[in-house]
Amino acid sequence: MSNKEILVIDLFAGPGGLGEGFSSCTQYDGRKAFKIGVSVEKDPAAHKTLITRALFRQLSNHHQSLKDYYNYVQNKITKEQLIQKYPNEFNQALEETLYAPQTLGENNQLIHAKIKEVVARHKGPTIVIGGPPCQAYSLAGRSRNAGNKDYKAEDDHRHFLYKEYLKVLAIVKPEVFVMENVRGILSAKVKDTLIFPEILKDLRNPSAATNTPDMLGYRIYSLVTKTNDPFNPEYDNLSDFLIRSELYDIPQARHRVILLGVRNDIKAIPDILTRSEHYPVTVKSIIDDLPPLRSGLSKQKDTEELWAKTVSCHIAQLKKLLEKKYDKNVLESLKLEPRRKLPRQSSQYDCEKITLIEEPIKSWLLDKKLQCVLNHETRGHIELDLLRYAFCSIHALLNYGTSPKSRDFPAELAPMHANWQTGIYADRFRVQSANNFATTITSHISKDGHYFIHYDPTQCRSLTVREAARLQTFPDNYYFEGNRTQQYIQVGNAVPPFLAKQIAEIVLKLLS
Repeated sequence: MSNKEILVIDLFAGPGGLGEGFSSCTQYDGRKAFKIGVSVEKDPAAHKTLITRALFRQLSNHHQSLKDYYNYVQNKITKEQLIQKYPNEFNQALEETLYAPQTLGENNQLIHAKIKEVVARHKGPTIVIGGPPCQAYSLAGRSRNAGNKDYKAEDDHRHFLYKEYLKVLAIVKPEVFVMENVRGILSAKVKDTLIFPEILKDLRNPSAATNTPDMLGYRIYSLVTKTNDPFNPEYDNLSDFLIRSELYDIPQARHRVILLGVRNDIKAIPDILTRSEHYPVTVKSIIDDLPPLRSGLSKQKDTEELWAKTVSCHIAQLKKLLEKKYDKNVLESLKLEPRRKLPRQSSQYDCEKITLIEEPIKSWLLDKKLQCVLNHETRGHIELDLLRYAFCSIHALLNYGTSPKSRDFPAELAPMHANWQTGIYADRFRVQSANNFATTITSHISKDGHYFIHYDPTQCRSLTVREAARLQTFPDNYYFEGNRTQQYIQVGNAVPPFLAKQIAEIVLKLLS
């Protein structure tokens, strides 16, 4: 490892979204500015994805041809064949990811020993990045906990996983750290006390929190709000730490708390993120170039012909229902007949063709040498949901991209749900508007797809893993391991890599 590279310790890494942004950041002369030394992740499927991506980086950095990597992700060769051809690079990828899934708080002896070893070998600057798991802080998680009369926040270890992050800070003593979490952390409480101010207090002074007397403290900065006193940063509102990703070239409304910690002996002042000149980056502009697909027919025979026939009947039924509210000529102008002979998955793709994607995100996403699309396969849906999905997409076309609420649904399409008419689950089905940014891509996309309906009614389906990954700004050559459900979860839990790259550029300038 070159001493000019900045060493990265990536904690709670997931599939590597935050690490991807940092490892892709380059210096003025084109050299990579950051080098991931350790990635810690406990989920087996996400860990496999980390290994594959680490191997991709090893091959790229060592100027190896990526032809064999492309052959692997297209299932033309096996993982074993790829490993046999590049054993050294694979071993380095394994070393970076600690050989197996590891859990902070459970495997600390192994994790801490490896981090100490890697940091001791490195002579340049070091940073720590990562986001402790958010289930205890997320609004959805807290809603579930509220329904459990025996739940006590003070007994939920997930509220205190940030202390595992503090332990690593005490070991590494990095010049800079980046910590990410859900917006719910700003309002989460333990024993009726807000926990976020306590987290800030501990991060500013890890020495006291970890009993490490020789450790300097940190100044904690917002990445979106300037402070009046840059050497003693204070902010009027906790929400000043909240990043609204759609303002920074990310095509989704992903609102996350991201903290930038700068060690007190570092006298440089970090910049804040620069707002996009292309606001908003729309869903259509990011995924419309991907090959169209049909949904699958769940719990019945599934063929292209049967799907087209089924959807044709549904759309004809929908037109009759919608004629009660909309002009017949308007409905006819939408050209709603389903496309014939659509597959359920596709790998064929040529990124040289005209696309709506604009710079700078275009160069970030596309890989001209890949010449295929990865993880692009639809799930199956029951017939009634196909009808509801088609209605949602058509409603958005007729109502300026607005997704329908329960009150907008014809009675014939109402699901058998006790709370459907109460308004509690008014947006049980949500189409992703073509001409706006997406709603937050979450791990819930792995369950049923109802919140992630494709805007095109002629495809009549929810988003694929690749479409979700595009909205999360993962490069097209980023391959997600595991089954489709595991892939969805990885994408939904990740930090958008293109946002991470922008943060990395701020860190690079700060340390330069």
